[in-house]
Parts: sequence; structure tokens; C-alpha cells
Amino acid sequence: MGIETEFRAIVVDRIENAEGRKTQSAAIRVVDDGFLMAGDVTIAVEYSSINYKDGLALMGRPGVVRAWPLVAGIDLVGTVEQSADPRWSAGDQVILNGAGLSETHHGGLAERARVSGGSLVRLPNGISAVRAAAIGTAGFTAMLSVLGLERGGVTPESGAVLVTGAAGGVGSVAVALLAARGFQVHASTGRIDELGDYLRGLGAVELVDRRTLSEAGKPLQGQRWAGAVDSVGSATLANVLAQTNYGGVVTSCGLAQGADLPATVMPFILRAVSLIGINSVEAPLAQREEAWQRLASDLDLGLLDHLTQVIPLEASFDAAAGILAGTMHGRTVVDVRR
Repeated sequence: MGIETEFRAIVVDRIENAEGRKTQSAAIRVVDDGFLMAGDVTIAVEYSSINYKDGLALMGRPGVVRAWPLVAGIDLVGTVEQSADPRWSAGDQVILNGAGLSETHHGGLAERARVSGGSLVRLPNGISAVRAAAIGTAGFTAMLSVLGLERGGVTPESGAVLVTGAAGGVGSVAVALLAARGFQVHASTGRIDELGDYLRGLGAVELVDRRTLSEAGKPLQGQRWAGAVDSVGSATLANVLAQTNYGGVVTSCGLAQGADLPATVMPFILRAVSLIGINSVEAPLAQREEAWQRLASDLDLGLLDHLTQVIPLEASFDAAAGILAGTMHGRTVVDVRR
């Protein structure tokens, strides 16, 4: 029998105290290949990233991890080492977003991973591994949202589009993608004074104070948006729906403010507004490949570099705390080899 390869990983575990209370915590551990889960492709991971879900998992918050112990990280980019899946060979560079990573299957905040080849996407020509990690699940979700608007008939000629949570990972990439397609992008943030220049640099033409959207409002309000990408949920999403133009489209991909939706059916039945859910975790392979090809062609990679920072594995915890506190913006890539 061969010697198991040891590697570092951020492992989330759950313990039960004497009173029966269960708590969750995360730490860097040295594990070996015997710790890996079932899968037909083994990958030498190079990069992962820190998303809102990762922040929750690394800070011991419930709601993401559903099996313990589990390697955190909902993204991974790396090189195939071994494969029993005929679609993949040693040396192939691959991407995996969602697909159960850091929920029910070991994730990408580790130097090695073993996964199913059925959800892997080949690294597109022209995108480096570190840039693919910078795009990550956030950028992938943003692209799925843009595709949702397009399929709903929203074009640059339709009118202004809104991006909520615009300084976050999903929002930043969504602003950049929509602006590159010629849309008039309005960006909502709670830090206009601090991040106004940053968002304008991504292509936003107008900034919206998130406080104007975050409190309960009327079921129908003045029409402002032809479409919107929302990663906030709760009252913000309800107000966005109430302000969307007749026939407009809103995509929903997050719940930073909350999972509730204090809205009425009025925008749907009186203005024919469409609300489209975006699920990046279980997106089928064809949709994954389409999104990544569009990211390769549509996203300004130089601009991506300006909104990206690269950190070592041990700095993931500080980044996770920052993303939950709302003090981070742009994209944070983790070089798991450092």
C-alpha cells in the first residue's frame, strides 16, 4: 500500500458540550488522503476564495455546513492528479463551484480535493488559475444572474438596472459584467463615501444608498429599474420588486439582509415583474460551461485584478470575519499553498 499524502486543510467540526449544546468551529489541520471523501477525480488545489458562505462556515455560524468534520471552501481551482472519469486526465486545469462543496462534501480550502468529475469545468483559455479563483462562485453567480436578465428580455435599451450589495463579491462582478454589456448600472451600497470611486471604476453610473431600500415600503412604488441583481433579500428585495418597471426582471441570489420576503403579489400581477431564483450550487453542467465561457469573453480581467486580493490559507479567518462584518469589498482569493 502507498503512503498517504499529508496536506493542510481548514476543517469545520462540531462538538457537543455536557449540556447537549452543539457548537461549530474551524481550524487549520494536517490531514491525509484517507480523510478525503468519495470521488473519481483527485485534484491538487491551488486557489480557493472567501465568499459570504465561507464567512459563515469559518466563523462557526450555522446554515452552511451540514456534515462534520468537513473541509470549508465553496470554490476550488486546481490541476487534476488522478482521474477515473474519462473526461479528465492528469494535468487538466479545472474549476469547481458549489456542487455541495463545504455543505455536504469537502471543499476547496485545502491543498487537495477528491470530487465528482461530473461538475468540473475546464479552465477557459485566457483565464489564469488565480483569476478563475477571483471570479469564483461569486462571479459565477453574477454571470448566472446576468444570463437570467438576458433570458427575461432585459437589454441595455430597456433602461437602468440595479445591483444591490454592489460592493460584495457577487455585486462587484455583476456591476462590471453589466457595464461591459452596455447597461446603465445603478449600484446600491451602504458605503457610498468610502466605495463610490471603486463602484464607478467598475462601471456604475449612479450610486444608491442602501438605506433607501432596506426599510419596509409600499407594495408598489415609482418605477425605476428595467432589471435588478439582488444578493440582499428581505425588505431590500421587496422594495426592488416594488420599483421595477412593467415587464422587468429581478434575479435573487442571496440573503445578506435576511431570508424573508415582506412583499405582496402586486408587482407580479399589476406590473408583470418576473422574479428569477439563481442557484449556483446545483447549476447543471451545460449552464456552468456557458457561464464560464461568457465570463472569459465578457469580463475585463484587468479590472478583475484591481478588485482582487490574494491571501495565504491562515489569513482566511480574518477575511471571513471581515466579510461578515461588511468591511470587505471585491474578491479575496486564498492561495492554499501558502
